[in-house]
Amino acid sequence: MEAVRFATQAMGTRFELVVLGEDVTNLRAIGENALERIEETHRAFTRFDPSSLLAHLRRTAPVLTPVDSDQFALFADALDVAGRSGGCFDPTLGGRPLASTLILDPATRRVGLATETALDFGAIAKGHAVDLAVAALKEGGVAAAFVHGGTSSGFGFGAPAGQLGWRVSLGPGPTDPMLTLRDQGFSVAGVWSTQNGHRTCHTVNPRTRRLLRADRRVAVMGPSARLADAWSTAVLVAGERPQSLGGEWRIWQSDRRHQWIEIGRTAA
Repeated sequence: MEAVRFATQAMGTRFELVVLGEDVTNLRAIGENALERIEETHRAFTRFDPSSLLAHLRRTAPVLTPVDSDQFALFADALDVAGRSGGCFDPTLGGRPLASTLILDPATRRVGLATETALDFGAIAKGHAVDLAVAALKEGGVAAAFVHGGTSSGFGFGAPAGQLGWRVSLGPGPTDPMLTLRDQGFSVAGVWSTQNGHRTCHTVNPRTRRLLRADRRVAVMGPSARLADAWSTAVLVAGERPQSLGGEWRIWQSDRRHQWIEIGRTAA
């Protein structure tokens, strides 16, 4: 079985695909289609391009705009996680919370904003792009692949030969947890990042609009990269496992000594 690799730059990071199969020519066509799904997501959900869907919704508020089924599902999941996390995940930039800002009309599959509000979908759109790429690979008949965006969001389905799934370590140390992904997505979020050699706090608590000062990281694994992306941010802000999260999700949190601890699962 051949492994064909693909990569593209989107959402400020590098997305990579490892696709397994026998027909390399066919795999290349399928992989290129998956990359296009990622790039389409970048164009629609970047907040830095005035031609993006997010910019359009802000300009045309409160008029509703028709979107495709995948985009509607993304907005619906963002609204759901915002509500179920008590606002620990909220992609609005100032002003009212998402629950009183985002308008969804399932009957007509249209989306709008109640007021002219800036949205930052950086904490969910990367996982959304991973899920769309996975869907494109499966639609093309691929039986096994691993997709990740910047190593912080990913999804694995099928498995390499002789393996139970795709193995992803949460760190370089021998005691760091090793995730085994088989039809599972994951996301890792941290309060601090390193930029130009300096540690920088970049995570805002949406309930207080203030920077988080806790020194922790969170990893979430479950059936969707998009939801793992959103929930990793919510858990990072809350500092605990949400009661509303079912047993199909696994969560790890690291302390200031960078030791990972799995937060117990609730009943499924």
